[in-house]
Amino acid sequence: MDESGPPTASAATGDETHVLGGRVVAAYSAAAPELEAALAVPMDPQAAAFFDVDNTMLRGASLYWFARGMATRDYIKTTDILRFGWSQLKFRVLAAERPDDMASARAAALAFVKGWPVRKLEALCEEIFDELMAERIWSGTLALAQLHLAAGQRVWLVTAAPVELGRVIADRLGLTGALGTIAEIDDGVFTGRLVGDLLHGPAKAEAVKELAELHRLDLSMCTAYSDSINDVPMLSTVGHAVAVNPDSRLRREARRRGWETRDFRTARKAAKIAVPAALGIGVVIGAATTAAALRRRDSEPD
Repeated sequence: MDESGPPTASAATGDETHVLGGRVVAAYSAAAPELEAALAVPMDPQAAAFFDVDNTMLRGASLYWFARGMATRDYIKTTDILRFGWSQLKFRVLAAERPDDMASARAAALAFVKGWPVRKLEALCEEIFDELMAERIWSGTLALAQLHLAAGQRVWLVTAAPVELGRVIADRLGLTGALGTIAEIDDGVFTGRLVGDLLHGPAKAEAVKELAELHRLDLSMCTAYSDSINDVPMLSTVGHAVAVNPDSRLRREARRRGWETRDFRTARKAAKIAVPAALGIGVVIGAATTAAALRRRDSEPD
């Protein structure tokens, strides 16, 4: 009796084995070389796509959802998220980001992860993505990314969030990789210092240029997607810029420059995600500062 059960499938690339189960597998395996040769899409060596994450690929801010996941695990308190986030909400809604606020975000985040094993953060990113972020991926944006992949192009996420979180999101979505803020690591442990600066604003454009040089991409043949006016430098770096779920200033800028606009929101969805998106940086500044202070207090001798 065949006890293999119903066929199951697992995605694989390169030299990895395709495992489907049952007699269908044997037939597929025998024909695999011919099928792969017939269906293979030649890689486009010059073109690629770059996607912002927050409100472009993901509904709301990735750091907000990460902080929510941390709160459920008692690393930070929900009250801290609300209390410290509110002071940043007015600023995020009414004004552009200022250097001193970005510096505060950087210092707080680094103080929080200092001394953590890298694998601990990676594991948390994986768990929290599966729990809170996976269902909040914009299906329309993901479809755009998949079109680039189907055309043989590589697809990178570009985010101010930690690169560890960016990589998890890219891996879960089947994308090429991610560019993100890099924290210094020594012997598998975070030191509390950054390598470079936050990947934000003009820094995103510079990172894309460096990646293009490394992989010999022709930026005039590349595409970039974002929702934020802060990403105009990155959008201006490539030959094809697309405003996705754009804020009002980016919508005007896209219209002025003749950039394509894609909006996957409805009024209901836009209202639903407005607070998480606006709170993103404030959550991390406040919650991480609080957690770091509590950890220092608990470590002090009585």
